[in-house]
Amino acid sequence: MLETHDIPSLHLGLTRRITVWVPPERRVRRVRAYPVLYLHDGQNLFDPARAFAGRTWHVEETVTDLVLSLAIPPVIIVGIDHGSERRAREYLPVEDERNPFARKPLGHQYADFVTRELLPFMARTYPVASGASNTGIGGSSYGAVAALNIALTRPGVFGRLLIESPSLYVGGGYLLRRAQAARRWPPRIYLGVGTAETSRQDWNEETVNNVRELEAVLRGRGLGPRRLRVVVEEGASHWEGAWAARLPQALKFLYGP
Repeated sequence: MLETHDIPSLHLGLTRRITVWVPPERRVRRVRAYPVLYLHDGQNLFDPARAFAGRTWHVEETVTDLVLSLAIPPVIIVGIDHGSERRAREYLPVEDERNPFARKPLGHQYADFVTRELLPFMARTYPVASGASNTGIGGSSYGAVAALNIALTRPGVFGRLLIESPSLYVGGGYLLRRAQAARRWPPRIYLGVGTAETSRQDWNEETVNNVRELEAVLRGRGLGPRRLRVVVEEGASHWEGAWAARLPQALKFLYGP
C-alpha cells in the first residue's frame, strides 16, 4: 500500500514529496510498530511513470515477497523524492568537480531535513519503531553519498545503511577521509557496486577501488561479516536495473535474522 505526502521543509526552503510503503497487515494490525528504511531518489523506487527511463527498483514487489516469505520482518519503506535540478546540490556535502550542477552543495541542510523534519513526521504519522536499530537509510550514486554523509554526520540515528554505487570520488575522496576519522558506525552496512558502472575503464576501476577502500576502513573498525556485506558484481552497470537486482540480498542482510 503506497501513500504520498508533501513535507514542508524549513531547512530546504521548499516542500518535498515522499512516498511511503506500508505492510499490508497494517490495515488489520494497527498497534504494531515497524522498522523503517528511508531511500533517496524516491521517483525511481516504485512507479515506472515517474522513474528515470521508466525503470524502478521494484521496491514494492521485492519487499512484499521478502516479507511474505519471512526472509525479513514487515518494514515501512520511505522513498524521498530528489530535488530535480537541485538533486546534486542537496545530496552532496562537497562539490563534484565533474558536475557543473553540483556547485554550492546543500548536503548539510538536506541532512537536517531528513533527521529534524522527516523522521519526526514519520514518528507522528506512522507506527514506526524507535531507535537506531529500527531505522535505516540508503541510496545509490549521489543518493548513496547522501546516505553515507548523513550516517557520518548524525551518528547513532541510523542503524542500517544501504549503499549502492557510491560516488566516493567527490571532493577528492572527502567521504573516505571522513570515514577514516569516524568512530561510530551503524550495526549493519551493505555496500554494492558493479565493475562496469560507466563507459570509462579508469572510472570503473576508481569506483570499485573506492568501495574497497571504504570496506577496508570499516573492517578496520571491527565490522565483520555479520555487520558488513560487500558485493562487487562483475559487469553490472550504473542503473536502476542493477540496484533492483541486488535489492533482495541487501534487504535480507540488513533486516534478516
